[in-house]
Amino acid sequence: MKEVSPEEARQLITREKENPNFVILDVRTPGEFELDHLEHAINIDFYMNTFEEELNKLDKDKVYLVHCRSGGRSEKACEIMNELGFKKITNVVGFLFPHLG
Repeated sequence: MKEVSPEEARQLITREKENPNFVILDVRTPGEFELDHLEHAINIDFYMNTFEEELNKLDKDKVYLVHCRSGGRSEKACEIMNELGFKKITNVVGFLFPHLG
């Protein structure tokens, strides 16, 4: 798992936005996601009982940029994703302000 700052994440999003294999995974709650989120991000709530099951539905060969509000949930999500066989995972340490992404 790689880690990037919010600024590095924004640069990565700008560079990869046309890449169909690049996925922004938001692991905040649906309520947080509804308030504000990055365009084209998918939301899987870290606190859901079925979190791992939902992750297993994703393509493990894609490139994932994982974020939450502060980096805590996303770091744990990345660890779980690594255990499930995902290879290309990047955790955003800090909050990615959607209006800047």
